[in-house]
Amino acid sequence: MLINCLTYYVMFFKNIALGFLFILCTINVTFAQNGYFIQNKSGVDKIDFKLVNNIIVIPIEVNGIKLSFLLDSGVNKPIVFDVLNVSDSLNAINAEKIYLKGLGNGGLIQALKSKNNIFKLGNTINFNQDFFVVLDSSINFAPYLGVPIHGIIGYDIFKDLIVEINYSKKILKLYNHANYKSRKCRKCEFYKLDFFNNKPYFKIETIINKNIIPVKLLIDTGSSDSLWLFNNDSLGIVNPKKYFNDFLGFGLSGSIHGKRSKIDGVRLKSFIFKNPKVSFPDEEYTTLIKKISGRNGSIGGEILKRFNITINYRDSIIKLKKNRNYKDQFNYNKSGLTIIKEGIRLVEEIDNSTSFTYGTQNQNSANNTFSTNTKFDIKPAFVIWEIRPNSPAFYSGLKKGDVILSINSIDTKNYNLQQLIAKFYKEDGKKITLTVDRNGNILKFKFKLKSPLN
Repeated sequence: MLINCLTYYVMFFKNIALGFLFILCTINVTFAQNGYFIQNKSGVDKIDFKLVNNIIVIPIEVNGIKLSFLLDSGVNKPIVFDVLNVSDSLNAINAEKIYLKGLGNGGLIQALKSKNNIFKLGNTINFNQDFFVVLDSSINFAPYLGVPIHGIIGYDIFKDLIVEINYSKKILKLYNHANYKSRKCRKCEFYKLDFFNNKPYFKIETIINKNIIPVKLLIDTGSSDSLWLFNNDSLGIVNPKKYFNDFLGFGLSGSIHGKRSKIDGVRLKSFIFKNPKVSFPDEEYTTLIKKISGRNGSIGGEILKRFNITINYRDSIIKLKKNRNYKDQFNYNKSGLTIIKEGIRLVEEIDNSTSFTYGTQNQNSANNTFSTNTKFDIKPAFVIWEIRPNSPAFYSGLKKGDVILSINSIDTKNYNLQQLIAKFYKEDGKKITLTVDRNGNILKFKFKLKSPLN
């Protein structure tokens, strides 16, 4: 048993990245016998998950309360966000106050550490799970992903079980180690995992400015981006000539900015991707991370989803097998808009119906009454949260805070957040017309999609 200072670095992306760096001292028990196990004779469990912008969302019961968690290999102990005061319902056991340091330039964040809780995922259970509750209820990922997110979980599941992630079918398959049978796979690639602070790393090759550059990357299922790379002139990890400045994320202690671009390629042995997207966070946000782990960046969901993956922490192995997402294109949002799901709006729906009322004014007449029924339905409100400078949306006159009512004459009530955002990834030159509500005024704006790298 070793006492270590652990670093919690959690990244989430929609059109943006949300990054947290949690630092505190705790006890590191590697592959302890107590933990998650599957409560059936087969020792195998299947869990359906949602894939939201390349991020895995799984259902977990915490002390009997059903919640939705992100499955994030880049996080250590589970974290629960106190949205709608959810911590009051969890009956958190043995809770004590601690402080977490967030990525950014702000101060410490207050949290509760709770021990000996029951976490249940399908037929998989842990009777002795610790977790942290972030007490600031304003920290809420739901607006950025468009679905309820109550927490994050990672290492504790991966360390106790063999985990198969079928990105194409959206199925998580869990095995007790004694019940897993390895299968030969000629079309698969295998990598040896390295661990630092309970986080998995592997070494692959990037191609930047026609140079092949080996890199050590965190395998981060909680990131929806393709790659994050940390600038290092001596290694040749530098920004390509074509890039654009962008808001990359929001940490507990402030915003994260950097540059977005594409590099020549990335190679995972026989699997090669040409011109993948890449983000270069400004160095003020990465100095501490590089010192702690010596890593060169992260690989996230936009590349990982192109494989069905088997992760075996105990034997330090990851297996990659390409799936039907393998040839998906790497595109950026070409509008310049960051949209969030925030609040609700009342949508008026008219039901035209005809009813007949037969009067008795005289024997030869009937009194026909035609009625139109109006009802109001509650729908999510999609709000412009940020507009990238010098983008098509920027020049159109749209503003932060505008509520989008329709896109190309189709009411946004017909879309979820991810479906709406997907409209901004179409081909260059695609015409977009947005009708918005700006402080009660209904306005219309038009622009054409354009790649930010052109």
